[in-house]
Amino acid sequence: MSRPHIGLPSGGIELTPGDVEALEARWSASWTPQAVAQRLAGTTVPWYVAAGWALDLFRGEQTRHHHDIEIAVPAARFPEIRSHFPEFTVDAVGTGRIWESAGPEALSATWQTWLREPGTGRYLLDVFREPHDGETWICRRDETIRRPYAEIIRHTPDGIPYLIPELVLYFKAKHVGEKDEADFRGVLPLLSDTQRERLSGLLARAHPAHPWLTSLPPAP
Repeated sequence: MSRPHIGLPSGGIELTPGDVEALEARWSASWTPQAVAQRLAGTTVPWYVAAGWALDLFRGEQTRHHHDIEIAVPAARFPEIRSHFPEFTVDAVGTGRIWESAGPEALSATWQTWLREPGTGRYLLDVFREPHDGETWICRRDETIRRPYAEIIRHTPDGIPYLIPELVLYFKAKHVGEKDEADFRGVLPLLSDTQRERLSGLLARAHPAHPWLTSLPPAP
């Protein structure tokens, strides 16, 4: 079994409020799901587009601006994914700090990775290195939630893999902002009865008083 982080190492750059504000511009040229899929064409690593972009892939259209793009990969197979981006630099990110040109210690202690263009400092892709047990995905927030990758990944008609919407919404439910609420309301009518029941069960388990539960069937 692979677990991508244990404790944060020393060092790194602490992000000031000004740094956080400046990140918006540094992410302004981030890739599209189509561009990422072209880069990763031919890989045998199970990967998927996550977060807001995943919901738009499920919906079949881009419904809003996306600040960045996130994908998730099995932590132990990150080096294979990394090999598809040889000309870019990898920074590890965690708890308000960035470890630039991250080495093994920083990578093993974090789970979030930003791909940086060396010449410009622009960030192009956010890679989550997720826990897993072989071909079984393990939820980083609750290790008792485990699914085969084949059950949590769906594909667009042109082959772009994305995380199933009920899991995307489960992750979004922890800190709901305006865009997250809009995502939930936009996706809810498109969910099947089975997907609604799954989401209800996930939310009831993690956030039993969550307001989204009033729009979902009772948890089984």
